Amino acid sequence: MAVCTGYAVQSLNSILHRKKVVFYSTSNKSSRRSSSICNRPCVITCAGAGESRTVVIGLAADSGCGKSTFMRRLTSVFGGAAEPPKEGNPDSNTLISDTTTVICLDDYHSLDRTGRKEKGVTALDPRANNFDLMYEHVKALKEGVAVEKPIYNHVTGLLDPPELIKPPKILVIEGLHPMFDPRVRDLLDFSIYLDISNEVKFAWKIQRDMAERGQSLESIKASIEARKPDFEAYIDLQKQYADAVIEVLPTLLIPGDSEGKVLRVRLIMKQGVKYFSPVYLFDEGSTISWIPCGRKLTCSYPGIKFFYGPETYFGHEVTVAEMDGQFDRLDELIYVESQLSSLSTKFYGEVTQQMLKNSDFPGSNNGTGLFQTIIGLKIRDLYEQITASKTAAPAGASPSSVLSCN
Repeated sequence: MAVCTGYAVQSLNSILHRKKVVFYSTSNKSSRRSSSICNRPCVITCAGAGESRTVVIGLAADSGCGKSTFMRRLTSVFGGAAEPPKEGNPDSNTLISDTTTVICLDDYHSLDRTGRKEKGVTALDPRANNFDLMYEHVKALKEGVAVEKPIYNHVTGLLDPPELIKPPKILVIEGLHPMFDPRVRDLLDFSIYLDISNEVKFAWKIQRDMAERGQSLESIKASIEARKPDFEAYIDLQKQYADAVIEVLPTLLIPGDSEGKVLRVRLIMKQGVKYFSPVYLFDEGSTISWIPCGRKLTCSYPGIKFFYGPETYFGHEVTVAEMDGQFDRLDELIYVESQLSSLSTKFYGEVTQQMLKNSDFPGSNNGTGLFQTIIGLKIRDLYEQITASKTAAPAGASPSSVLSCN
C-alpha cells in the first residue's frame, strides 16, 4: 500500500463533511515515504475541526531495560490485548491493541547487523539509524496518514520488507532514540525515560538475552562493554528531555548489597508539563520520608521506605516519588495507594487492581511495577484531556484532510 498526501480547503470540507472523494492517480514517480505511488483508487477523508488526532508518546531506554514490560502495562490500562499485526511478518516488532500501536524504533536501523559490523558502529550510533524516515513516519501518523514502516528482524539481524501501520488513537514509539532527534522530540505529546543503573541493567540484560535470545554470558558482557561509550554519548543524554523518568537503583536498605534483588525506584516528574500533574504523597510540595505501618503492609526484610519531595533535575524543577524495598502481598498495596494523590485513577483502588491483574509481569513486587502503572494511568488521562481539548475546538477552526490508497 502506498500513501499520498492531500490538501484540504474550507469549501471542500463544508460541502463534503465526513464524505469521501474517490479518484485515480496515474503518476509513476517514486515517493520518499513509500516504494510506489498510488495507481489504485485513492480516498480523501475530510476531517472537521475538533476530530481526534493521534497522540504520540515516546519511551526511551537502553536495550534490556524494561521497555517491553512497560508497554504491556500501558496497553493493559487501555484494555485489549496488544498483538503483532494480523497476517503480517511473524517477526514484526509492532504491537497493536484497540487503542494503542507500539512501534519499536529498531525498525529504523539503516544498517543491518552485518552492515554495522563492517562499518564498526553499534545500533546506538546515529549513523546506524534513519532519523529522516523516522521523523516522516511519526509526523504522518500524528496527522492521520498510514505509512509503510520497515522491520528490523532481531532474529536474523536483517531488514525485512515493510509493514502497513495505520494511525492509532495513541502511538507509542519506544527504543533507543525517541528523543534524540529534535524534530521527532517536538512531535511527542509526552515522553518517558527508563534510567536503569549499571548494576541493575547488567542483571536484567543477562536474564533477557540468555533466556530469550540464546546469547552466551561472554557475548553479553562484551556487548555491554562495547555499548558503553555510545550509550553515554547518544542514549543517556535523552533523559534531560523526558517529562517523566523512572530511575532504578540498588537498595539503600541493605548496606553493601550486591545481589540487586531489592531495588530503590524513583519516579522523577517534570513540573509544568501540559495535561500532566505530578503524583504526590500526603501533602503536595512537602518533603516526606515514610515507613508504612507493618500491620497494614506486610513486607519482609529489609522492609519498605517511601520518599517524596521537590528536586532539580538537569535544571528543571521536578517532583520525586521514591520507593525502596518490595511488597509481599499486592492486595495490601491499596494501603499505599490511599496515601498517594493525583493518580488519575477512574475509581478507588485502580492502581492496586492493575498491579494484581499484571502480577506476573517483572517488577510487580517493587517500585518499577508501581510507577510504570501510575505513568500508564497518567498517559490515559493525558490522552483524554488532549482529545477533549480538540473536541472543544472553536467552530471556525480550519479543517484538515488526508489521502490514502486502498
